Amino acid sequence: MKRYCLALDLKDDEALIAEYEYWHRAENGWPEVRQSIIDAHITAMEIYRTGNRLFMIMETTDDYSPDAKAAMDGTNSKVQEWEQLMWKFQQPLPWAKPGEKWVLMNKIFEL
Repeated sequence: MKRYCLALDLKDDEALIAEYEYWHRAENGWPEVRQSIIDAHITAMEIYRTGNRLFMIMETTDDYSPDAKAAMDGTNSKVQEWEQLMWKFQQPLPWAKPGEKWVLMNKIFEL
């Protein structure tokens, strides 16, 4: 099992943040997007928010590949539609590379 922790900012607008949370409730998520996550060998995913900053924790099988996931997403029209919708609410972290949304975090402590 692998664990990935990623960060991303939302636009600092209460109405947009509320709508973003609406889309992430279980009953409002898109089944095709959920299936694409499962198909990529992601076994668990959680997103946490503080203010307008998001933290995503993903657990994956050992054969998960971020590059393979990106390639799969690039050919999935429903995932692309979802990403377009989500970009309405999201903004890159100041240190994100061009075109990068979620930024991989480095673990600096473990108990």
